[in-house]
Amino acid sequence: AYSFTVSDPTALAQLIVYLLASLLISLLAESLHRARRKTEENAVREREAREEFRVTLASIGDAVIATDAQGHLTFMNQVAESLTGWKQAEAAGNPIQDVFRIINARTRQTAENPVKKVMAEGRVVGLANDTILIAKDGTERPIDDSAAPIRDSEGRMFGAVLVFRDISERKKAEDALRASEARKASILSTSLDAILTIDTEGKVLEMNPAAENMFGYTAGELVDQNLKTLMPEPYHSEHDGYIANYLHTGQAKIIGIGREVVGRRKDGSTFPMELAVITFELDKRRFFTGFVRDISREKENEKRVYGLLTELREADRKKDEFLVTLAHELRNPLAPLRNMLEIMKRADGNGDLPRQARETMERQVGHLVRLVDDLLDMSRITRNKLELREERVELASVIHAAVEICRPLVEGAKHEVIVTLPPEPIYLDADPVRLSQVFSNLLNNSCKYTEPGGHITVTAERHGSDVVVKVRDNGIGIPPDMLARVFDMFTQVDRSLERSQDGLGIGLTLVKRLVEMHDGFVEAFSEGPGRGSEFTVLLPALSVSEPVKSAVPTVDPRVTTARRILVVDDSRDSAESLVALLKLTGNETHIAYDGVQAVGAAEQFRPDVALVDVGLPKLNGLDVARRIREQSWGKDMILVALTGWGQDDDRHRSKAAGFDHHMVKPVDLAVLMKLLAETPVSQHAALRARFLDGGKLDA
Repeated sequence: AYSFTVSDPTALAQLIVYLLASLLISLLAESLHRARRKTEENAVREREAREEFRVTLASIGDAVIATDAQGHLTFMNQVAESLTGWKQAEAAGNPIQDVFRIINARTRQTAENPVKKVMAEGRVVGLANDTILIAKDGTERPIDDSAAPIRDSEGRMFGAVLVFRDISERKKAEDALRASEARKASILSTSLDAILTIDTEGKVLEMNPAAENMFGYTAGELVDQNLKTLMPEPYHSEHDGYIANYLHTGQAKIIGIGREVVGRRKDGSTFPMELAVITFELDKRRFFTGFVRDISREKENEKRVYGLLTELREADRKKDEFLVTLAHELRNPLAPLRNMLEIMKRADGNGDLPRQARETMERQVGHLVRLVDDLLDMSRITRNKLELREERVELASVIHAAVEICRPLVEGAKHEVIVTLPPEPIYLDADPVRLSQVFSNLLNNSCKYTEPGGHITVTAERHGSDVVVKVRDNGIGIPPDMLARVFDMFTQVDRSLERSQDGLGIGLTLVKRLVEMHDGFVEAFSEGPGRGSEFTVLLPALSVSEPVKSAVPTVDPRVTTARRILVVDDSRDSAESLVALLKLTGNETHIAYDGVQAVGAAEQFRPDVALVDVGLPKLNGLDVARRIREQSWGKDMILVALTGWGQDDDRHRSKAAGFDHHMVKPVDLAVLMKLLAETPVSQHAALRARFLDGGKLDA
């Protein structure tokens, strides 16, 4: 062993210091080594943690951006790159506000950056609502989510992480939902119909303002109450059972169908309503929505319309009565005019009145008679009261009869009328009087609308099983816009003052209706104003030709038919003129001016024939006939109703009262003379029996 001795205290002290210093250095070196090794280990762990953190951020489905403590970007994943338009390489180190640019959607002002707020407050910060991210290329997207601080193991904050996502689709869905809810709310609030939603137990879940107004309940009063509260019996008792039955069987009485029911208001009053119900499911629960319309006004309108229709029918009936009454009132002055004309014709050598005046009177009387007859015929047709008396008739006789009817008008205007008929006769099953009326109206129309000295042709040809008759003139023609309307009632082609014509504009309407009643049709043609007109009538013809009687009576009015005749009329002019006419034909006459006089005169005078007006004072003509028939002396008397009333009902009433015949004023002398000639007293019973079996002679 070595040993040494230090005798010098100073040297000893120095030695001790040296040894201590060496030991201290050795200890310091060891400590530094250990510290360096720990630091290296911590750095490795930190790098591993950062790498793990980076990998985690990169794998998140949302956009992620990380910053350092100064708010400079240190990391962004691919989703963030896509949304911001920045790449990691170019964005790294840039302030977060340059890369992550956000504004408020409503104000369009720059929004506070969440990273800045995290650094200031050191806590998680959620993004404000209505935040818009503006990408590098200017694209705007609504975003959502939050930012949070990044801390080390000792809790020191060394950065922030920002997580966000594109919520464009969610925003669209939310906007669509809001729009849908707004539309629903608008519909519910503005709908005039009541809308109520109930569950399967019948409880009201929702109702709109219209339902509150309709039923008088507020939503607060009715929600959670059973819907049957709004129903009177029997609907009140049936409601719950109806729902249960529908849920069990699927059988619907209202759902998807709709029906009229009765509702009950809060005050207990009821009203008619129209109910439609739909059903739907939500969250596996079934609901029903009812749409209710108060139809009280519609029902009132229906009643009002029904009332108006009733009034209209009544007005139409009164109109017909007016037409008949008008015709009756017109016939009374016509009767003495016609009778006086006949007297003047038969009074040879009587030169009190010039021949021209007599002819003028005759034309005007004939015109008035046709006018009245047309009015009555249209009244009958519009009420389906006109009956055709069809028989086998030759077309030529019908057309010649029509020409004869129009002869005064033709001769007065100096028209030329040419009738061209086929050599072989053509027969029809038709009413000869009505068919003559058709062609006479067409000829009258041509005469009226053709200048004096005009040319009118009537042609007839057979076409297969039909016959076509054409009436053509060289008159004023028909404008194209009027062709389709010439057959409308009250239509006249030219209403100007210089072209004003007599008539009511019903002649052609009557032609059309009568032709159609014969299963034919009529049409008008004209090349235009000043080019004349042509009317074509097509009628079914018979295949077998056989002789027929003429449509015009052939009795000579001058044939003597001397009889004892009682004339009863409250119009003295009518009675006296008819008596004067009958005396000219050799008859013995007597006059009565009211019903009571008529019965007494019949008993005293015992006439062969009594011509009785129906509308008599004191005792009407029907009662006169009944009283005469009640007497033994009156059972075989010929009774003729002579009146202005010519409807079918009038004829039936006169027949039921005991009249043998019904003649309409003014009396056609030829028909009257024919009646007197064919009715000798000894044959009265047989003729009356024939009348009661359905035969009668009408004027």
